[in-house]
Amino acid sequence: MSDHRPPTTDDLLRWDRDHVWHAFTQMQEYEPLLIESGQGATLVDTAGNAYLDGSASMWCNVHGHRHPRLDAAVRAQLEKVAHTTNLGLSNPTTVALARRLVEIAPPGLTKVFFTGDGSSAIEAALKMAFQYWLQADPPRAGRTTFIAIGEAYHGDTLGAIGVGGVDRFTAMFAPLTFAAVRVPSPGGPCPHTGRPAPSLAEALATLDRTLAEHRGTVAALVMEPLVQAAGGVLVHPPGFLQGVRELTERHDVLLILDEVAVGFGRTGTLFACERERVTPDILCLAKGLTAGYLPMAATLTTATIWNAFLGTHAERRTFFHGHTYGGNPLAAAVALESLDIFRDERVLESLPPKIDRLRVQVTRLGGLDHVGDVRQCGLVAGVDLVADKASRRPYPWQEQRGTRACLTARRHGAILRQLGDTVVIMPPLCITLDEIDRLAAAAEAGIRAATVG
Repeated sequence: MSDHRPPTTDDLLRWDRDHVWHAFTQMQEYEPLLIESGQGATLVDTAGNAYLDGSASMWCNVHGHRHPRLDAAVRAQLEKVAHTTNLGLSNPTTVALARRLVEIAPPGLTKVFFTGDGSSAIEAALKMAFQYWLQADPPRAGRTTFIAIGEAYHGDTLGAIGVGGVDRFTAMFAPLTFAAVRVPSPGGPCPHTGRPAPSLAEALATLDRTLAEHRGTVAALVMEPLVQAAGGVLVHPPGFLQGVRELTERHDVLLILDEVAVGFGRTGTLFACERERVTPDILCLAKGLTAGYLPMAATLTTATIWNAFLGTHAERRTFFHGHTYGGNPLAAAVALESLDIFRDERVLESLPPKIDRLRVQVTRLGGLDHVGDVRQCGLVAGVDLVADKASRRPYPWQEQRGTRACLTARRHGAILRQLGDTVVIMPPLCITLDEIDRLAAAAEAGIRAATVG
């Protein structure tokens, strides 16, 4: 632009289509939508249209957009320093956040490794678990296998793909990574395969047998507690997480919990694993850690694992892993303020009526002619679209019914995200009861339009 004029909206829309490669998006079919501003649970595009943020800006926004305290925390940290490396250095804000996370995490998780996003937190956890067994006392070098839950999603980097189980995301890259041993999810029926879910007892019995069959070779089991988010909002039966913890302890296997999507109030408690009083060996956090403001992730672990990495430089026990922006002080500042907001605004105490209202609305959506199943855990719900309600026969995937439902919901004032033909409702925790009703109405309009004919 040789005249240096500010770009028009038309310029930006064209540049977006021409230059920006969007994640999980078929660019040949992409129609630009530029979000320019936000307030609370509402987003506004460049044309002035307002939308309820029904996907919490990819499941990370917690307290709403433009929260004055979060904005102020970022500005205050900018007056000090925007970034300094966490490789052999530190900064007061990040140190304070590490201490705060240790104080609020399940007991025994006392060490914090910072990275930049959820996939990175999982990568760190996998490498940490593998290296731990190599350096344990005594060393157990044969621990090279990971166990994961069917239809799991843990991110898009190669290690995360290895423990992932959503084939449409991972199958292409199988030659580049390892394959985890999989056990069936008890959170079905699976919206992708139609497989009925095993009962709680069956799921735990299968896991027990699997751990026994692979005795001495398993480094860790990795799972999302309570609900598998990107796997299709698969909600586990009560007691499954506790049963998994008991089995991993009995078989001397580490437990990695992925709370990237389900942490920070999403299930009704600060951490999902609190619901069943479980402490993992490694806990992965991201998304809501900074309330959706800045990229940051954290991998928390125990002193037992930490101690296996201690030694002289010559012993080469160091964890040779890290990222440029790991421990970024701007992100740490907003994360600290977010935790203060949880406390001061009594966010967790405000959730039960919102969870109940979402349950009422999701149950109502479950009565629609082409909804085969609905699942909810806290403030996250999944609505499966099916060609035949009685048999739960799915639509041909090529018809993109879920995508069509979410695009239509935009015209009714809501941004939603689909997982295949599952429409996901996952708003910011700050959403009001009236906004939940409006969000469900937009979802209904989208579903009705997408399932005609």
